[in-house]
Amino acid sequence: MLFSFETIWGRYPMSKVMIVDDDDNIRELICTLLCNNGFEVCEAIDGVDALQKLESENPDLVIIDIMMPKMDGYELCGHLRQYYENLPSLILTAKGDLQHKIRGFELGADDYLTKPFDGSELVLRVRALLRRSKAETSQVIQVGSVTIDRNRYCVASDGKCRDIPMKEFELLFKLAGYPGKTISRNRLIEDIWGPGFEGNERTLDVHISRLRERFPAELCGFKITTIRGLGYRLEAI
Repeated sequence: MLFSFETIWGRYPMSKVMIVDDDDNIRELICTLLCNNGFEVCEAIDGVDALQKLESENPDLVIIDIMMPKMDGYELCGHLRQYYENLPSLILTAKGDLQHKIRGFELGADDYLTKPFDGSELVLRVRALLRRSKAETSQVIQVGSVTIDRNRYCVASDGKCRDIPMKEFELLFKLAGYPGKTISRNRLIEDIWGPGFEGNERTLDVHISRLRERFPAELCGFKITTIRGLGYRLEAI
C-alpha cells in the first residue's frame, strides 16, 4: 500500500466536485455520472462563473473544460493555482496533443482527460485526485518502505531516520504527495526553489539523480520516472 492513511474510498465523507463547462449536455452527463457514484456536484458555465461560486460552494475538486467564453479553462487554472493552490483540478477537453497537455500542467492542472471519455475512467481519475489531495495536506507520507515526515523533516526507512539536504527533502515530499502524477519541470523548480530562481534547469536534474541514488527502487518500493517533455513522476512498484 502506498500510503499509511485510510484508502478505502467509502470511508471518506462525500466529496463535492465542481463541473465547469459551457455545454449544458456535458455538464448534465458528468453530474449524473458523479452523483450515481456517490459524489455531490455543483456547476458553473464558464471560468468567471466558477470563480464567483468557489467560496460559497467550496468544492473538493474542479473539472474544467478548456474552450469556454469569458474565461477559458487555461485562465481558470491559472487563477486556481494562484488563489486555491490545494484545490485539485482535472482538465476535460477535446484537445489531446502534447502541447495542450504541457500548457495545462504548467498552469497547475493535476490531470487531463480527452473527450470523448469513458465514464468509469473519469470516476477513477476523480477518486485518485482526491486521494492525492488528502495525501498532500498530510505532513507524514509513506511511500513504499520510506516514511517522509515534514513535521520533523525526517526521512525514515528500516526504522532509521536519514538526514538529507533540505531541497532534496522538499522535492521528494512534493513528488510523493502526488503519486502517479506527472509534475512539470517548471512547477517543481518554482515550488521548490521559488519563482525568482535564476539557476540552471540542470539543478533539478541533479537533485533527482541524487534522490534516485539515495533511494534505490528495488529497496525502497518506489521510483522517480522521467516523463520526456513534461517533467517527473513518482511511482510505487
